[in-house]
Amino acid sequence: MRHIILFVVLISAVFSATAQQPQLTREKLATDTVIQTYPCAKEYAWFYQDGALNRCTVSRDTRFGQAQIPTGSIIELWPNGTTRYVMLAHNAVVLGYNVMGGSFLGPSEGSVLTFYPSGKLRSVYLVDDQTIQGVPCRGDQWGILTDPIDGGNQVEFYEDGKLRSCKLTRDYAGQQSGHRLTLPPSR
Repeated sequence: MRHIILFVVLISAVFSATAQQPQLTREKLATDTVIQTYPCAKEYAWFYQDGALNRCTVSRDTRFGQAQIPTGSIIELWPNGTTRYVMLAHNAVVLGYNVMGGSFLGPSEGSVLTFYPSGKLRSVYLVDDQTIQGVPCRGDQWGILTDPIDGGNQVEFYEDGKLRSCKLTRDYAGQQSGHRLTLPPSR
């Protein structure tokens, strides 16, 4: 009986989450088209019910939120038109950080840069180890299988640009290498 109840709760949660997702339509763009100031490539783009852009692949290097992103990257916007995330076409330098981009399967299979609704950078995955604001942060292809301690090497920032958290490449501030360091917000 417990299994049935858990199954019903799980199905209800899935349908509830699906019901809350905005409806999107997909449109094949016949030519490279500028939509809401973004240069969308001649391929598929997704739109919210009101016609606002949700997602497209950029046809040229462009500014997205606080970042300059390369041609072929996939951008996604919130329903109000603000920056949500980017899947980079390839590794790129974003705000001075060497950030991981798409994989051999393309940008949609690579890592994601996320942004606050203000357009400020929220999180990235680094190509290699980098010192960020004095903290030795881990990069590269570490994940739950290769690095079971906390999993993932996402580097997170507060909205004011200060480092929020990262996995350490060496012992630092009383934390061991490989563990996630989380810093308090600025005051």
